[in-house]
Amino acid sequence: MSMDPLLEQLLTGFVDESQEIYERVTRSLMELEKEPAQGARFDELARGLHTLKGSAATLGLDELADFAHRMEDVVLPLRGSAQPLPSQMADAVLKSLDTWMARLRATAHKGDLPDLAPSYTLLAQVKPSANGERKSEANGEQKPAANGKANGEHKPSAAATLAANVARPAEEAEAAASSDDTSGDSWRVSTRQVIALLHEVERLREVRLRIDERRRDLDKALQQLDRLGIQSETAEARALMLGLRRALTADGEEAADIVVSMEDGLKAISTMPVRTVLEPLRRAVRDICKASGKLAKLSVVGSEVSLDRRVLEQLRGPLVHLVRNAVDHGLELPEVREARGKHREGALTIRVEQQGNMLFIEVADDGAGLDIEGIRETALRRQLAPAEELGNMTAQQLQQIVFRPGFSTKAEATEFSGRGVGLDVVRNQIQALQGHVEVQSVPGQGARFVLTLPAELGSSPVLVVRCGEHQLGLPMVAVESSRAAKSADLRVGRSRVQLEHREQLIPLQDLGALVGLRQPEVPPDGAPLLILQSQGRRMALSVDEVLGDKELVIRPLPMEVRDLSAYQGAATLARGELVLILRPDWLVNLERKTEAGLSGTRRALVVDDSLTARALHRTALETGGYLVHTASNGRQALEQLRHSAYDVMVCDIGMEEMDGYELTVAVRQRAETDSMPILLVSARDSDTDRQRGTAVGADGFLTKKDCVSGRLLSEVSAVIARRKGMS
Repeated sequence: MSMDPLLEQLLTGFVDESQEIYERVTRSLMELEKEPAQGARFDELARGLHTLKGSAATLGLDELADFAHRMEDVVLPLRGSAQPLPSQMADAVLKSLDTWMARLRATAHKGDLPDLAPSYTLLAQVKPSANGERKSEANGEQKPAANGKANGEHKPSAAATLAANVARPAEEAEAAASSDDTSGDSWRVSTRQVIALLHEVERLREVRLRIDERRRDLDKALQQLDRLGIQSETAEARALMLGLRRALTADGEEAADIVVSMEDGLKAISTMPVRTVLEPLRRAVRDICKASGKLAKLSVVGSEVSLDRRVLEQLRGPLVHLVRNAVDHGLELPEVREARGKHREGALTIRVEQQGNMLFIEVADDGAGLDIEGIRETALRRQLAPAEELGNMTAQQLQQIVFRPGFSTKAEATEFSGRGVGLDVVRNQIQALQGHVEVQSVPGQGARFVLTLPAELGSSPVLVVRCGEHQLGLPMVAVESSRAAKSADLRVGRSRVQLEHREQLIPLQDLGALVGLRQPEVPPDGAPLLILQSQGRRMALSVDEVLGDKELVIRPLPMEVRDLSAYQGAATLARGELVLILRPDWLVNLERKTEAGLSGTRRALVVDDSLTARALHRTALETGGYLVHTASNGRQALEQLRHSAYDVMVCDIGMEEMDGYELTVAVRQRAETDSMPILLVSARDSDTDRQRGTAVGADGFLTKKDCVSGRLLSEVSAVIARRKGMS
């Protein structure tokens, strides 16, 4: 179809305008299925269809204009009705709207045009018969008019088109003018250019952090001068340094302002509201409910958050899958919900929250929750994990199996599930965005899927603390307050410590112990305590030192350790030091499990000077039900063994100061640890290393390649069994 060049320039803007109208009309149709066809909701529906018709005619898209007119013919006779729109009618108009939009996009991109005839037939079947309405053809079908001439319409001339443009409703004229302004006054910016600017903002943020670091170094130098006292030979140097300090402070503040300003500008040109992908999900919920006989209402919180356009497009598929999964697997049939004391209509909620440069999306339902035993049986039947491993898994570990490839509890395939394409697809797509997904479920009450993603823009306020020689970060949003420990406020029991805080007793935990760095310690007087609040629960954390709050960009962990549930990600300080950022919800949930007791849990000590290796080994062992502590060198390991007993030690051979062989000899020389199973791990697959390991008293040997391939857990079980057989 040839089009006037002037009008063709407006077509792209018209596609965007029509998409917004399409979403409003779709929402109105779904609401009018449940309420009388009158009032503001019906007016919005009628106005939307009329705008589509008028705008299409203005651009010379006569077939689309006629098609929108036919949709009007179907719904307008019901204006003012005390009854909701018939479900069959809503179905027909919704499907016709889909076809209308597909036809418009194909026209804009000069692609193959979808056939309108089936949709005309569908509309004819549900069109109310009323005096003055146009009748169907003899065979009961409505056929599209060729170029609009069958119903007395004709293609407008250029002059008539411009006149019609002036005569359109005000909102249509404003939309067209906006599109025209955009095409004339804006600059075309490529994705590559925006990404390059993002990297420059990141560099500027690092410069600002270095300025702050230089100012702190200058403060230390001034303190040293002060200790020397005011002397004539240092007075001039001190005055110069004070001036330099003021200048650095001003430069740091200006750099921070520039970073914020640049981020705001980049957000304006590269982001869109998340509602653009969330609102169409209402249609998905409506369609699957009709197909399954269930009832559900979707609520969206945080739809005004703006995200990178590329991220939004890639989130569309996972969110549709999670919503469909919630209705198909989670929500019960209305009569079942009533029998369980629930409302007949299920509740689906999507929450979107951005904290600094981290994005959190939660998809929750109030259905039956995950069937833990059903998951175990399905995993066993589909051979997704060995029976012994499944038997040792906790409920939380079993819940994560739903993300494994091939997992499905559906015996038969339906339109929506049971086809072997499951939640593993969601996980893979989220991981491709450098994020991770997890599930939390309460039997009979529902399930929550939480997506955590890094955002390209922004930094996060983080409180950096020290535990031993390690620096850790806590999101400031979860830190309620801080205080110094006083023995009078502590309640020390056999299995737990509590803190009296604001006339309440709250649990107190040693952060270093929670993350497996050491054995729990009761904080001495004056030790820093942090009051943490997350998911409606409050706890206190003891740390060795509070290093201060910083604005940091949190980056995803490497793929090998991304499933570590304890960490949100990692950030680097001005001098390059790595800081792991903890997840507050993990801390409060772990604290609750610790309170419940860990009697009968097997304990493992992992010794390795590589942070990545420690994390990998810990993840594998925790999957098998072990409580895992870690040490970064042989000296720390021996200190841990003096205070605690372990069922097994997994030790790297190639460590500095004291290697794995020397540590094994030291462990075997102590009566308390002489019989503890020891598994040595080496980066090399060497018979010499194996023989030397056996000679010093190790019970087994694995290469790091073996560990990555999944053999660690089974080999640990084997060395424990061999030791038991020897005793």
